[in-house]
Amino acid sequence: MSKILIVEDNEMNRDMLSRRLERKGFNVVMAEDGQKGVDMSKSENPDLILMDLSLPIMDGWEATSTIKSEESTRDIPIIVLTAHAMSGDREKALEAGADEYDTKPIDFKRLLGKIKDFI
Repeated sequence: MSKILIVEDNEMNRDMLSRRLERKGFNVVMAEDGQKGVDMSKSENPDLILMDLSLPIMDGWEATSTIKSEESTRDIPIIVLTAHAMSGDREKALEAGADEYDTKPIDFKRLLGKIKDFI
């Protein structure tokens, strides 16, 4: 069973996404801020990370960059999720090390397709 780490500070978004992914057969673990996301990327060894960008303590940009800069976690695919889809954000996310980018509100079918491309 593939493990997905959701790094998301909004409890409603976390719950909705985790339930839908669990119904599709994924094992889901969650972090509510960027620092916990970085820590859990090491301790949980997920197959993929869904990373919100607007996070407390450490934002998603820095968390993504940190995960990708560490040898033990650099190969974990990261899909960045953001409600603040501004021109240039996709490029900025990819430069920070994200493997893919998607916008909120989440189109679950599209996101699932992107997840399956990596797992």
